[in-house]
Amino acid sequence: MTVPTPAELFDLTGRTALVTGASSGLGDRFARVLAAAGATVWATARRKERLEQLAAEVPGLRPVPCDVSSEADRVALMERTGPLDVLVNNAGTGSVAKPHAETPAEFVDVLQTNLVAPFHLAQLAATAGGPLSIVNVSSIVGLVSTAPRGGASYAASKAGLIGLTRQLAGHWGRAGVRVNALAPGWFRTEINDAMFTDDASVRWIERNTVLRRAGDAAELDGALLFLASAASTYCTGQVLAIDGGWTAR
Repeated sequence: MTVPTPAELFDLTGRTALVTGASSGLGDRFARVLAAAGATVWATARRKERLEQLAAEVPGLRPVPCDVSSEADRVALMERTGPLDVLVNNAGTGSVAKPHAETPAEFVDVLQTNLVAPFHLAQLAATAGGPLSIVNVSSIVGLVSTAPRGGASYAASKAGLIGLTRQLAGHWGRAGVRVNALAPGWFRTEINDAMFTDDASVRWIERNTVLRRAGDAAELDGALLFLASAASTYCTGQVLAIDGGWTAR
């Protein structure tokens, strides 16, 4: 067996990746990082103009509009991309309602995007055959309570995604499919932007994080590349928390 060099471990040249929710926030960053590592990247989201802007800035990136909450869109998406080497299930949404006010319909809508869609896309990608690394983007909200912040549906969907990660890893390991999860802590994105413009919320994050600050999106680069690349060929069914020590308290 030829042992790759450290640089070769993280090289994605010749690999094909799909990143969902790539029109902003962490998804935008993930698409850029995988492309920089050499992968051909399909970037998908609902906002076509955002994807086209991303593609204009990242050579070789392929924008493909898709609403991952739609089963028909998911099927069409996977038919277009063809077999994948890396699937990053990043697309997510959340309800702003408190648990006592969130309706069952709102709850279901969040799970449709955050849990059902990742399952179906993983299923479609895995059945296409060949080695595959699936990276499910969960959250620390799926590991511990962050009350009074965080909605019930969001927490349930992210905890469910962790359970799904472990179960699919167990089922598909023999087929060469690895399934792992990233659990980011507090990073500024569109979905939580209001928190970072509120001084009390920022102080709450700093007070409860071991490193006493929120994270920068670039601090997820190494973890993503580790899980997506040959650097993690013996890693599956795991949850990697990149949270500044939030869950270590």
